[in-house]
Amino acid sequence: MSTAESSAVASGLAWFKSSYSGAEGGDCVEVASDTGVVHIRDSKALPGPVLRVSREAWAGFVREA
Repeated sequence: MSTAESSAVASGLAWFKSSYSGAEGGDCVEVASDTGVVHIRDSKALPGPVLRVSREAWAGFVREA
């Protein structure tokens, strides 16, 4: 897991937000997939840090959620 990346570095990615988040935003995260890595950021703080996890770690998180 790494948090060294900023959203500016990850700006070229296609970010996705849950369809359950609604138009108001709320407390949401956005995810983007890259080769072997899933990027996660706070949708309310786009210039903020980006958490990077392996695809396997993300799949395990989603499976448990």
